[in-house]
This record gives sequence, C-alpha cells and structure tokens, in this order.
Amino acid sequence: MSVNDVSGRITEVRRAGLTFDVRDEGPVDGEPVVLMHGFPERATCWRYVSPILNAAGYRTLAIDQRGYSPGARPKRRRDYVQSELVDDIVALIDEVGGSAHVVGHDWGASVSWLVAIMHPDKVRTLTAVSVPHPGLFMKSWTRSAQGIKSWYMAFFQLPVIPEALAGSRIFQRWARRGGMDEDAINRFRSEILEDGALTTAINWYRGLPLSDPRSVGGNVTVPTTLVWSDGDHFVGRWAVDRTDSVVEAPYRLVVLSDVSHWIPTEAPDALADAILGRISGKDG
Repeated sequence: MSVNDVSGRITEVRRAGLTFDVRDEGPVDGEPVVLMHGFPERATCWRYVSPILNAAGYRTLAIDQRGYSPGARPKRRRDYVQSELVDDIVALIDEVGGSAHVVGHDWGASVSWLVAIMHPDKVRTLTAVSVPHPGLFMKSWTRSAQGIKSWYMAFFQLPVIPEALAGSRIFQRWARRGGMDEDAINRFRSEILEDGALTTAINWYRGLPLSDPRSVGGNVTVPTTLVWSDGDHFVGRWAVDRTDSVVEAPYRLVVLSDVSHWIPTEAPDALADAILGRISGKDG
C-alpha cells in the first residue's frame, strides 16, 4: 500500500508493517524510474541525477530503503536477508504500475540485480552502478583482490565496534580515501549517525550470512547497463569484465575514468547519460 498526496505522488510505501519514504519527482505520467541508494547514503544521493532524468520526461522514485527510512528499521539481522530487500522494491514497483526502469548504486545495485533476476517481468531495464552481478562479485573474492578490497564487509559482522568507530576520525579518513567528499561525510553524519540509522544500515551486511546463497545466481534477461568507475576503491574489475556473460539481453558496460565509487554525486551527468541511453533503447 502506498500513501499518495493530492498530486498523485507516492510519498510512502508500506509493506510488512514497515513504512518506506519515497522521493517522487518529475512528470507523474512519465515512465517510472526506481532509484536505490547504497551504504552509507540515502535517497538524497540521487539529487543531481533525478532532475536530469525528470527533464528528459521520466518520473523518478528514489526510496529510503530498509534500515534507512525511520519507519522501516527492524532490529533483527534476519530482517535484512536479501529476499526482504528485494520484496521492498517490488512493493514500490507494484504501486507505480507493476513495472519500472530500475537503477541502483552500491548495495542498491546488488538489490537491483536480484530484482531483475527474480522478477524480470517487473523490470523494464536495469542500470547497475558500481557493483556487478552479485554471483560474479562473490566469485571475485577468491579469484582476485576483491576479498581484500571488501575487508570491511567482514568487519561489519562484529557487534558494537563498527558503530563505535563510525563517528571517529579513523572512519572519516577511510571514507575520504574511498572518495567521499566533505558534503558526503556531512550527509552521513546527519542522515545516518544523527538520525539513528547506523546499526540498521550496517544490518545489510550482518544479514548476508543468513541469506540464501542461491539467490545471487541466475542470469539476467532484461536490457542492462553496468556503470563502473576506475577510481573505485571498493569494487575491482574482475567481476565487472565478466558480467556480460550472465546477461541474456542487450548489455553495455560504461567505464568512467578518474571517478571514485560515489558516481551518483561525483559524475551525475555521465551517469544520467548512461541511464537514459539504456531506458530510451539507444543502447540496444
């Protein structure tokens, strides 16, 4: 169930007793584009990309996902298994008409892949940003240096300690080395730390060991674009270069040069061009 204002905007989506905030922008009658953020950001990370898509005639729906929306912060690790994350997005897609163009960054990209794999009838096109196909990403841990790059995913399994360090200078130095600028760090402080979303955001990582590993498999059968940046400190290229092998549909890889992991805020024009190329059909 959704909550709509008088203009027909979707401001909230409700599922399984949780309420998800939605930023619904652009022409109401435009083709819907669902935007999913990653860690440790919220829907505001799309604030530079959405206006470009809106100007091209598309309706954007950027959702504060599970663990981030104030009304959707369950406390158990098992509430963050990947099937739950997928069903949250399916609920939004159903409210906007049953199918949509799907775009995700970071963790949002992982969910976007799974939505396309599990519910291809609901995904018109897929644009995954920074993170390649999740099955290949898992393989890359043992076949490349990805396991070293992703050390923090294991660290986040620890209780209490990640939360204790999140507001420290140590975390801020790590974030800056990964490409976060001062604006992004300030948004992390206000939207995650001060808003009380840190533990439930980290629960995305803590829920991983409880997820069905078979859920990350499967080929994608919808038109797909993967956008990756060569300045990404967190995601290596091994799986990126092999993702075409698991897409049984038109596919394009866009590599952005001299851009960090934070593509939506660092290179919004280039990202919007890639998204528009996919959803318009110009990229096949």
